Amino acid sequence: MDTRVRPGKTLAAKSVAVRPDRKQAILLAAEKLFAQRGYHAVSIRQIADEAGVPLALVGYYYGQKHELFHAIFAHWSGTIEQRLAELAEVLDLPHGSDKLRRIVEAFVGPVLELRASAEGEYYAQLVSHGLSEQADVTDPVMREFFDPLARAFIDALLHTLRHEAPGVTRSQVAWCYQFALGALLHHIYDRRVTRLSEGEAVANDTAAAPLLVNFIVQGIRGVVVPQTAASASSPSSPTSASKRPARRRPA
Repeated sequence: MDTRVRPGKTLAAKSVAVRPDRKQAILLAAEKLFAQRGYHAVSIRQIADEAGVPLALVGYYYGQKHELFHAIFAHWSGTIEQRLAELAEVLDLPHGSDKLRRIVEAFVGPVLELRASAEGEYYAQLVSHGLSEQADVTDPVMREFFDPLARAFIDALLHTLRHEAPGVTRSQVAWCYQFALGALLHHIYDRRVTRLSEGEAVANDTAAAPLLVNFIVQGIRGVVVPQTAASASSPSSPTSASKRPARRRPA
């Protein structure tokens, strides 16, 4: 038996063993480029070049560009399940003053953790930035992956807030959810805060999470919890403002 090592076969076998998963490489490349440049500014060829694979392989694995875009969110669907699981744990708690905060933490926390991780950075940016593009591409993704999540959190907020404000409506809570989402997405994408704070704040800082949670919680309560009689008659209220005499314009 010939026991000599054949260099050609050894090198070939080694190259197969260490070759990265090209399908995964395509997905990661698309995620990065879509996050950085936007869906419409990226071509399939650019994705193939970024992934270091032949152009035809992108279509072989994922089909057309919009299908590849969809595949990114399918790949990360576990993060949505995590948020829903944390929400379910909170809903099992008795009602109290901190239940609203716990719901907001379940909404915010996993996203901030994802943004801070090396593997989730581009996906978080894509969610915060890329989903604002044209509806023909993003609307199917929103409906399939994010609308069920939004409805679950709106249901939880509505159920919890009715113990503090029985008259709260789903319309009010839906607006509160949208405002909370806007604050969260802005936080994970924006870098301007460093400049505006004159270097005292760090963009996307996870240490700012309590500030973000407090902002959302107090904002929601400010919208839906009934105001006291004193605040209702304050000078800033429409009723009291209408009672003040109109000021004459200077001649």
